[in-house]
Amino acid sequence: MVQNLNESLGFVRVREPSRPNFAAVEYRATPAMCHSGGIVQGGFVTGWIDAAMAHAVMAATSYRQSPLSLEIKISFLKSAAPGLVVAEGWIEKMGRSTAFLEGRLLAADGEVLAKGSSTVKLVPTERTAIG
Repeated sequence: MVQNLNESLGFVRVREPSRPNFAAVEYRATPAMCHSGGIVQGGFVTGWIDAAMAHAVMAATSYRQSPLSLEIKISFLKSAAPGLVVAEGWIEKMGRSTAFLEGRLLAADGEVLAKGSSTVKLVPTERTAIG
């Protein structure tokens, strides 16, 4: 069985935005995403934050622009464990062709587990469509 990206990341739902240029996405971390001692592998943490930052851009542009990562930096503050996590992403600054994004990953209790930033190239969504 082939999974799509959202299934692979443990997607639960997108929360209603609490402010403009902001996105919050819930994910369920599973034991299959973990390495030693029940710690979620860092690639999932990075993927969750990256996806939330991208969602903020797509929602802000009414899905007319897709962000293509030029660089991404993640700082891991505390290990993520299996369970519900919330990835938040927001636009710090957006021009016509480039955007600067920030994000973070929260445990279910609101504790910050990781922070991230990204620089992205903005391209029309039809250029990134698969198929």
